[in-house]
Amino acid sequence: MQFELTEALLDDILFSMEDQEGDFYIDCREGVVVNWDDYSSELGSDTEERFISLPDWDSSSGFRLMERFAAAFRNPLIRNELCVALNRGKGVFRAFKNVLSLRPEAEKLWFSFKEREMKREVIRWYNGLREEWGLKKIGFEPEETADLVLEDFRFREIKDEDKPAAAELHRLCMGDTAPGLTTDNIESSFSFVAETGHDEFAGYISALHNESGLYINALEVKPEYRGLGVGKALLNHLLEKVKAGGSFSIIMDLPAEAEGFSRVLVREGFLPRMIRYSLTSQ
Repeated sequence: MQFELTEALLDDILFSMEDQEGDFYIDCREGVVVNWDDYSSELGSDTEERFISLPDWDSSSGFRLMERFAAAFRNPLIRNELCVALNRGKGVFRAFKNVLSLRPEAEKLWFSFKEREMKREVIRWYNGLREEWGLKKIGFEPEETADLVLEDFRFREIKDEDKPAAAELHRLCMGDTAPGLTTDNIESSFSFVAETGHDEFAGYISALHNESGLYINALEVKPEYRGLGVGKALLNHLLEKVKAGGSFSIIMDLPAEAEGFSRVLVREGFLPRMIRYSLTSQ
């Protein structure tokens, strides 16, 4: 007996997989998930063909999923906090959730990651059944998590009251001995701010006109919001503003420690022009 994996049924399967107390099955005749303990007394003799057990999923499966999420998390601060929580021995599930509860953007990524990976597991299981039934496998389109997280941020032109926070973030990123970014060299017409849903300053991009065109003199994101696509979104806001004005030329120096961001620049059409090396003697 076969069944169709509808969106509603898929959601019920995911919910039941995480319930470690019940014994759940697919009722192929009705196309629903049932708890065997509540249902078995009403059954006849056709149970072997009519009911199919759900994909295997236990606490070990959930722990491995958390390990994968933590290991792949791009923000080093949050990744370290998650790894510490998972290595504490007892109470790892609660510790993991506590870390995420303090990081709403990371928590949203976790829920999206968990749902996507569990859906992938269900699709793999269902395709195995379809193969037994002689049917073609179905595909799976994962949700774009970057866009999901960026919904929690707002992007707007910088205001005078934002400039002290931008200068302070620059000192945090570059150190006290680096060339300063002051409120005087942040041009409002070509600078944008990212802020959280709670109006917290999360990062900014600043660009100035010089003899070569437009020079991006800063693109910086607070440590706790890195790895969420905020820097790329700020760059896109600047590019949209500049492109609306017609022809343009943009230059950006990329610090060595931010070399990974070069992939974002290349995808947006930037070309490398110079690599700068320095040697400092004591």
